[in-house]
Amino acid sequence: MSTPTAGEITVHQCVVRVVRRGGWSWGPDPRGLVQRVLDALPDLLAAAFDEYLTGDGPDLEITEPVRLSVRLSSRGGSVVTPHGLVLEAVPGEPVPDPVPTPLDSSKVDSQSQSPVPGTDWSPSTPVTVAALFDELAERDELAALLPLLPEETLRRYLSALLVGPAAAAQPGGAGIEPSAVRLVGPAAELTAELARRLSLPEPPVTRAELAELLGSPAAGPTEQPVAAQTARPEVAASTWSAGETRVSSVLPFLLVGPLARTGYLDAIGPALSGVDLLADASLFAAALAYKVLGAPERGWRRTPEDDAAAAAFAGCASVPDLTRFAQRVRPALPVLDGVLALSLCRGHDPVDPLLVAGVDGGVLLADAHGMFPVAWAPTAADLLPHWAASGRPPVLVCDSPLPSACLRDLATAGVPVLTDVRPLRDDPLSRLPWRVPLWTTGGVGTRWAAELPGLAGRLGELVRTLFVAHRAVPLAADRALDRGVALAASLSLGMIAWQLWRERETPDPVLALTRFADLEATVRYTPESVRVRIPLGRRHADLWRAGALTDVPNVVWLGGRTLTFSGG
Repeated sequence: MSTPTAGEITVHQCVVRVVRRGGWSWGPDPRGLVQRVLDALPDLLAAAFDEYLTGDGPDLEITEPVRLSVRLSSRGGSVVTPHGLVLEAVPGEPVPDPVPTPLDSSKVDSQSQSPVPGTDWSPSTPVTVAALFDELAERDELAALLPLLPEETLRRYLSALLVGPAAAAQPGGAGIEPSAVRLVGPAAELTAELARRLSLPEPPVTRAELAELLGSPAAGPTEQPVAAQTARPEVAASTWSAGETRVSSVLPFLLVGPLARTGYLDAIGPALSGVDLLADASLFAAALAYKVLGAPERGWRRTPEDDAAAAAFAGCASVPDLTRFAQRVRPALPVLDGVLALSLCRGHDPVDPLLVAGVDGGVLLADAHGMFPVAWAPTAADLLPHWAASGRPPVLVCDSPLPSACLRDLATAGVPVLTDVRPLRDDPLSRLPWRVPLWTTGGVGTRWAAELPGLAGRLGELVRTLFVAHRAVPLAADRALDRGVALAASLSLGMIAWQLWRERETPDPVLALTRFADLEATVRYTPESVRVRIPLGRRHADLWRAGALTDVPNVVWLGGRTLTFSGG
């Protein structure tokens, strides 16, 4: 800045730093971020130089291009660039959208207008688990995530981190034997957590020591483990490059926006990449779609309309049986479940209670205010980190098939509990004077005693609908994938219900599922985007007014294309 003179200040260099907090999303219009900063810049400068200004203030003129440094990834949040991404915009002009590539009419059936497979679309930037962990570490969330991961998951992702360039693991590591490079950053944190689980006196400090612990050779800069070389997608998941199709339900597509805002969408690619399943991202999308489509007939059989809608959402010609994929993807699911849980715990008000119900032989933790499922765990003790991260609120335990030690685990950990479940002899709870049988550890207001039956009924309906009836992979012996997509779908449905109806009725995920399940749509595929057109009417108007139809860029199973919505 030049020396101020009367009524004139010249700024020679101005740096604007945009910091994202509380999630991975950059808002409903990431492309407009630069323009919004430019619009705010005059007021920011006026506030900064207020002591030099008198009267009504100056007429501010921007004469040079503005450079805005933003900590984001080159594909919208999945991969973090090492030193930030520089965006440039000419003052007064909006940031232009990319020019769509003309549709190749030779690839469209002119009579049926059905999609035809084309080139396999893939994100321009590699999707790596290292980028995900780097992002979590920068936001101080990696330390909270690691205790939630089972040992199998820690081992798989440490093996994936070993594959990266050795020199990048340590500054100044050029010329050092790859196996001798010291572990730093997220790799060191994951290694320390694994060593703690194994009760080792000291964690490994070099790649060679870590490889020995994992029982695999220390991968060098260009080495690939055998599993990565031979892994093949379960189906040739080529995404549609052009064409149009009609789907019986738009609901799977509506899930994507809320998942993007919570950071879950951005984590799918890196999480699958860490277990060599990035090529099968469309199968994960199909499982997510089945969770909100019709319940399987006779417990396993899908209707042709549901199969077609799931394939359209996944961007592939058809969906194979997902049973084998459900087994292979299991190590990646705790990472995705953890990202979702951390997002919900950060936003929880400690004044509002959490709910606990029995599901699949374990326990489900849910946010009572909006009925958002937070996490599933085999025992109540495994939910304690989520309870602590939520601000240690009261917990209402609903009458359901609970593990026998559930009440005792919560009470001995100091959790304030209120329940209509009759305690066992050794459970440290006492009878609450109330018009119906209730028990408590103390510390829970009587207001929640009055509201417990209604909250328990809503949570029970959510469990029966999305965790039991709507099975995504009904033939899978292990239900980890089913529970994982149930958590994600329930969160999205709950956010949609909250956006649309919180002012006039009590929102919950089942409400959104029942009201939008039969809303049809037309899906058109182009090389740059997947465009979803919803019939005009009351439901389209509600979604549009609530901001639920904003564009979602960089959808991983669509090859990084943008998902857009319109009416007509």
